[in-house]
Formats: sequence, C-alpha cells, structure tokens
Amino acid sequence: MDPINLADIESSGLTSGTSDDAAWTGGFFAYGGNGAERSTVISFSIPPGKRLGRHTDTAEETQFILGGSGVLMRDSGDQPIKAGDVVVLAVGEAHDLHNTGAEDLQVIGFFAGPKVQQHWTKEVWEPGDLKVTGSPNS
Repeated sequence: MDPINLADIESSGLTSGTSDDAAWTGGFFAYGGNGAERSTVISFSIPPGKRLGRHTDTAEETQFILGGSGVLMRDSGDQPIKAGDVVVLAVGEAHDLHNTGAEDLQVIGFFAGPKVQQHWTKEVWEPGDLKVTGSPNS
C-alpha cells in the first residue's frame, strides 16, 4: 500500500441525536480488503468540550494521541491523556474520550482485526439513527 497522508483521508462528522456533548469526525486509512488484510486504521478528532461517546469495539484497539488533551473514561477509572500517549483497549472494554483542552483531540486508532464495529451505549448518531458504526467492510 502506498503512503496515505492524514490530510487526504475522506472523513465524516458525526453528531449524537441523544447527547449534546458527543461529536467527532473520523475516517479510515485502511481496513481488510482495502490497503490492509489483518488490521483496521482510523483517524478521528474530537472538538474542544466534546466527547467521543461511550462504546465497545469488536477488536482490540491501540490509540495513539496525536494532539490535544483530554480524559480517557473507562469502568476502571478516568485517566488524563495528552499528545504522545498510547492506550490499548481490550475487545469489549467500554470506553469514552472527553476533550478537555482548547484544541481538537486528534487520535489514530489501530484495530487488531480486518474489520471493526463500535457498539454505542447511549449515543445514536445522525444522520440515520446509527447505534452501531464501523469500518466500511463491517
């Protein structure tokens, strides 16, 4: 696969129809059958004051925090995060990210599987009343 620049990723913005503080923009670099065979890679950003939304993933996720700062919220407790941090989230581990900084919280998520779905606990994403999102091949 040829290099893909972050600026060239086709992304979509999602806004929750059930929570005023959940919104993010994201797009996939690669996934099974499209640039990768055994993994999935997504770039996403969360605006200041917003959060990603509590959810579980169907594949292990490693998040690399590119920019910004915030709080990783897990059932085991909240943890501050900042640019340069790496976090590993187990399959099925409920989590959320809250941007507490003044700039976008920018993240690259690496999933240990060729496709992935996010199952949202509370959020329903517009447009389309989505309760499950995922890679284009899921």
